[in-house]
Amino acid sequence: MSTDGSADRREDPPPQNNGSGAIAGIGGGNGVVPGDSSRPFVPSQRLRLNPNKDHKPDSYDDLQLDFNPAIFSALERYLPPSMLSVSREAKMQFMREILLRYLPQGERTRAQRHREYRQKIISNYQPLHRELYAMHPATFFAPQFLKAINDNTEESFRSIMSEPSPGVYTFEMFQPHFCELLLYEVENFENWVNEVKFRIMRPNTMNKFGAVLDDFGLETMLDKLMEGFIRPISKVFFPEVGGSTLDSHHGFVVEYGKDRDVDLGFHVDDSEVTLNVCLGKEFSGGELFFRGTRCDKHVNTGSQSEEIFDYSHVPGKAVLHRGRHRHGARATTSGHRINLLLWCRSSVFREMKKYQKDFSSWCGECSREKNERQHMSIAATKLELLRREGESTT
Repeated sequence: MSTDGSADRREDPPPQNNGSGAIAGIGGGNGVVPGDSSRPFVPSQRLRLNPNKDHKPDSYDDLQLDFNPAIFSALERYLPPSMLSVSREAKMQFMREILLRYLPQGERTRAQRHREYRQKIISNYQPLHRELYAMHPATFFAPQFLKAINDNTEESFRSIMSEPSPGVYTFEMFQPHFCELLLYEVENFENWVNEVKFRIMRPNTMNKFGAVLDDFGLETMLDKLMEGFIRPISKVFFPEVGGSTLDSHHGFVVEYGKDRDVDLGFHVDDSEVTLNVCLGKEFSGGELFFRGTRCDKHVNTGSQSEEIFDYSHVPGKAVLHRGRHRHGARATTSGHRINLLLWCRSSVFREMKKYQKDFSSWCGECSREKNERQHMSIAATKLELLRREGESTT
């Protein structure tokens, strides 16, 4: 893709899946479930397409699971009716069979090694600002953002947001002090890494700089950020991509500028909903460019003129968009830019997507093709009516 924002459909290069792997979206549990004996899995049974809103799911927090317990509670509402009355153990095994399709034995071994890697960091790294490691809404968030969340209505959300391009929402989110503390914490972590010569995993396959916040203790705080502040908004604005069932995340910071990453190629995120917040510092350049939302089938198709949008970062200001909204970052030409990214995922949506063929509610190309089929059908119907009318007059 050219950096001048040209609308030429042929200039968009194939986007990449910018991720640490889809399996990361369903990891983060508290151990491993022993044995797989007496599995209640019935291959002919499928999850419901729509949740049973009247069903109150069980809690799985007390079980030793190889997936986040919240995933099981979220997925339970989608169980077939015959499964809702069985024991919690039976439901857990049924859902686990589904989840294991995403995480075979080799990947489970990798996930276990990652848990050990993370525990090694947390056991040795000394946080600089411990107040960041628990959720403190009054000191983290801008007052108008916090009020909108507490009111919890579409009207309150829209009152603090702009939608400069379809599906791209911007709003003031964090207080400057929170941004400063997080920047200091990241710098402290990087200094520790350099001092002890610890080799860390970078956020994804495209960024050579930055750090995974979950890996050094911020996972719980970011979970609460997703559940209490991003999911309510996503439920309103992104319901068609699992916005109401977000149940896991990947949280990290990326760094751009001299001796850091310079830009970021055209790609899609490994998320259902992405939160992107500029933390600072002083910089120029680094604009985000968006080129329309696409499903897997159409991810490499060209962009329509109305899908082309560029956004300039402002410290403390958030951008919220679908993970499948194709985008990239232009070169940071001077200074140093650091952004907080929270990839929010829905295991329920990922399972449901396997049984769907029409994504026209969110894929721009699916929607365009559907409209073309409808127009062709209407035109054919009109021609047939005209032909019949002509025959009747003769």
